[in-house]
Amino acid sequence: MSERSEAVPRAFLDYLAQRTAGDDAFFLALKAAARAAGIPAIWIPPEQGSLLQVLLRAARAREVVEVGTLAGYSAIWMARALPAGGRVRTIELAARHAAFAREWIAQSDVAGRIEVLEGRGLDRLRELPDRSVDAVFLDADKAGYAAYADEAARVLVPGGLLLADNAFAFGQVLDERPADPDAPAIQDFNERLARDARFRGLIVPIGDGLWVATRGP
Repeated sequence: MSERSEAVPRAFLDYLAQRTAGDDAFFLALKAAARAAGIPAIWIPPEQGSLLQVLLRAARAREVVEVGTLAGYSAIWMARALPAGGRVRTIELAARHAAFAREWIAQSDVAGRIEVLEGRGLDRLRELPDRSVDAVFLDADKAGYAAYADEAARVLVPGGLLLADNAFAFGQVLDERPADPDAPAIQDFNERLARDARFRGLIVPIGDGLWVATRGP
């Protein structure tokens, strides 16, 4: 969930960001309100939001599921890429974060395309039918990523997208003894997904690293 890491040289990240659409006035207001409300400022960078939009449009996605709503920022980015009738269902464990996200999503230009679901990510994923989702975006508790990916393999349509944030483990993915307590879970998840025959993908070096994988037949 970190906005950027130093796993890729900062100058490269700045170069990329300067050539990608940034936050509009609505997103700037949302971020300011989130900070004022004490919501952690750990949303994806705008250039990653743009990449998510490109991927979803290329996949012609209509049904998207996100695990980890926080302030609703990435859900809005993704919903803006969907066609009429498309939907993002975003899952949030913390009631306070869910309430904030609902308030701001209701003010957005895609209010009718986003549904905030409260509860544990794994529980809500298990409620979804097999092969009913075009894309799953993981940006929640890192220890849960492996189990979320298992459910994603079930709910995704063939060729569907599995997207997972923080693949660089907050810039510590190469550390033998990372300081961040969540980093080992990411390191383990990266190895698991790289060997998972159900998916084919790669880590895109943007933000804190983004897994982009497709579900096999």
